[in-house]
Amino acid sequence: MSDEPTEAPPPVSPLRWFPEFWALSRRRMRSQARLMGLALLVGMVAGLGAIVFFAACQTMSYAALDAIVGYRPRPPGGEPPLVKESEQPFRPWLLLIVPAVGGLLSGWIVYSWAPEAEGHGTDAAIEAYHFRQGKIRPRVPLVKIVASALTLGSGGSGGREGPIALIGAGFGSYLGGLLRLRAADRRILMAAGMGAGVAAIFRAPLAGALFAAEVLYRSPDFESEVIIPAGLASVIAYSTFGAVFGFKPLFHLSPDLLAVLSFSNPLSLAPYLLLALFMVVLAMCYTRTFYGLVYLFHRLKLRPHFKPALGAFLSAVLGLALYYVFGRDQEVLGVLSFGYGALQGAIESPPGGPAALRTAAVLLAIALGKILTTGLTIGSGGSGGVFGPSMVIGGCGGGALGILLHRVWPELAPHPASFVIVGMAGFFAAAAKTPFSTLVMVSEMTGNYNLLLPTLWVCSLTFLLSDEQSIYSSQLASRSRSPAHQGDYVREALAGLRVERFIPDLRQVPTLSVGDGLTKILELLKNSPFQTLPVTDPEGCLLGIVDVNDIHLASQSSDLCALVIASDLMRSDVTPLCPDDPMERALELFIEHDLSELPLVDTAASGRLIGVVGRSDISRAYLQYLHSLAADKDAG
Repeated sequence: MSDEPTEAPPPVSPLRWFPEFWALSRRRMRSQARLMGLALLVGMVAGLGAIVFFAACQTMSYAALDAIVGYRPRPPGGEPPLVKESEQPFRPWLLLIVPAVGGLLSGWIVYSWAPEAEGHGTDAAIEAYHFRQGKIRPRVPLVKIVASALTLGSGGSGGREGPIALIGAGFGSYLGGLLRLRAADRRILMAAGMGAGVAAIFRAPLAGALFAAEVLYRSPDFESEVIIPAGLASVIAYSTFGAVFGFKPLFHLSPDLLAVLSFSNPLSLAPYLLLALFMVVLAMCYTRTFYGLVYLFHRLKLRPHFKPALGAFLSAVLGLALYYVFGRDQEVLGVLSFGYGALQGAIESPPGGPAALRTAAVLLAIALGKILTTGLTIGSGGSGGVFGPSMVIGGCGGGALGILLHRVWPELAPHPASFVIVGMAGFFAAAAKTPFSTLVMVSEMTGNYNLLLPTLWVCSLTFLLSDEQSIYSSQLASRSRSPAHQGDYVREALAGLRVERFIPDLRQVPTLSVGDGLTKILELLKNSPFQTLPVTDPEGCLLGIVDVNDIHLASQSSDLCALVIASDLMRSDVTPLCPDDPMERALELFIEHDLSELPLVDTAASGRLIGVVGRSDISRAYLQYLHSLAADKDAG
C-alpha cells in the first residue's frame, strides 16, 4: 500500500456552486412552498385562537368560581391571573350549583349546534385525519371554544389542549377545503393546526410539532410528512400567544429547586423504575375509568343536552367530599377545573417534615379524584381536553410516591419534585402512547432539561409496559391500518402497471357539446352507465366534464332547467388520464378531483377523448393482481 498522500479534490468554484445550489433549492421548494406558507398561516390562527380561548377561560373562571363561589384556584407559576381577585368569601355549597349550570349551558350549545364537539377535541381531530380526509366542519371549533370555556371555567375537570387543538385543526381543514387542496395536504394542514394549538397553550413549540406527528398512532409510527409543517405552525402559534401572555414556562421552578433537580447517580434509576410501574397502573385505571363512564353515560336514558350537567354535578360532589375529608383544605379541590395549581404546589412541596405524609395523601387523593372527575365531566359529553388532567394525575401521583421514596431512600430520591415532573411525562406516555412528544413537552412546560435522562427512561418503560388501551380512542395501531394511507399500499402493489393494461377495451362514452341543454344532458345520463359525461369540441378534443352531482343540483330548480347548458356545469380543471400513465397517477387524480370517473385522452398534447376510467377499474385490477400473486405462490 502506497504511503504517498492522495491528492485533494479540486475546489469547486463559487461561480458554479451558487447556480447549482439555487437550482436545487428551487426544485425542493417549488412543490412545498405553498404548503409551508399555509402552515405559517395556520399557526398564526391557532395562536390567535389560543389567546381568545385562554382569555375566555380566565374570564369565565373569574365570573363563575371567583365572583360567585369565592373559590380561586391557584394558577401555575408561569401563568398569572388576568383579572384582580374578588373579595367574595368562599361558599363551598355553591360548588354543587355552578359546575352543573356550566355543564347544562355547554351541553345545550354542543348538542344543538355541533354534536361532534362533545368530549375531548384532540380525539375528534385524530378521527378526522384517519377517516374524514382531514375534514372538520367550520362551526365545530367555534362551538368548542364556547362550550369548553363554560365547562372548564365553571369548575368542570378538563384541559385546554383539546379545544385549542381542534381550533387549529379546524382552521387547517377549512383552509385546505377553501383552496381545494389534495386530501393529503388538507390532512397535513389539519395535523399542523392541532400541533400548533398544543404548542401555544402549553408554551411548548417543539413538543407541539412532535405531538402532531406522534399522537395519530398507538405504535411508534410517526407521520413524518407532518413534522416540518407542524414545526413551522407551532413556532408561529407559540410566538403569537407569547407576544400577548409572555414566554415563561407554564410551571415555575425556583433556582434553588433547579439546583437539586438533576441526574447524577445511576442507582437512582431504580426508584424511577418503581415510578414507571406506578404510572402504568395509574394510566390503566384512567383509561378504563374514562371509557367506562363514557359507556355508562351513553346508556343513560336522558337527553344528551342534560348529561354534561349531571357529570359536572357529580364531579363537584366528589370534590366537595374530598374538601371536607381533608379538613377544608382547598388544595384538594384541584380535582376540579384545570388543577394546574395543584401541580405547582406539588413541585414546590418540601421533601420532608412532619406534614410530608399528609401532603402525600393529599396528592394521591388529587390524582385518584382527578381520574373520576375527568371521566364524569368529559365522559358525560362535557367539552374539554384530557391532556391537562393527565399532567395533574401523573404529577400528583408521582409526587406522592416521591415523598414516600424520599423517606426510604433520601440519597436516591433527594426531592419529590423530580418525581412530579417525570411522573407527568411517564403517565401520559402510557395513557396516550406518545413517549417522545410528552418527554419534550414536560421539559418545555417546566423550563427544565436536567431530567431528560430519567424522563426518557420512565417514558420508554411506561410506553412498553402499558396495554393497548389509549385515552384517544381514534388512534390506530399503525400507518398500515389508516384509511389515509391505504392508497400507499395499493400503489406499491400496482407499481409499474399502466392505465392501458387494465382497460383492455377502451370504452366509448356519450359526449356533450358546450351548448347542449339540461334536457339532453339528463337524457344522455339516463341511458349511460357512467356518472361523468365529457364535454368535447367538434374535433373530439376534451374541454371538461360534467358530473352527476352538479347535474342533480341544477335539475332541482325547474326555473333554470330551460336556461342551463353544458358549459354552465362543466368542470375544466379536471386533469385527464392517458393510456401510458402509471396507475398510481390515476389514484392521485381520483383523490385530488374527488371523482369516481376520469376522462381518458390519447395524449396530453392532443387531448383527444378515447374513453373513461372508473375507480372500479383500479379496484378490479388490484384484486386481479393479488389473485395472480396468490396463484404464483401456490404454484411455487
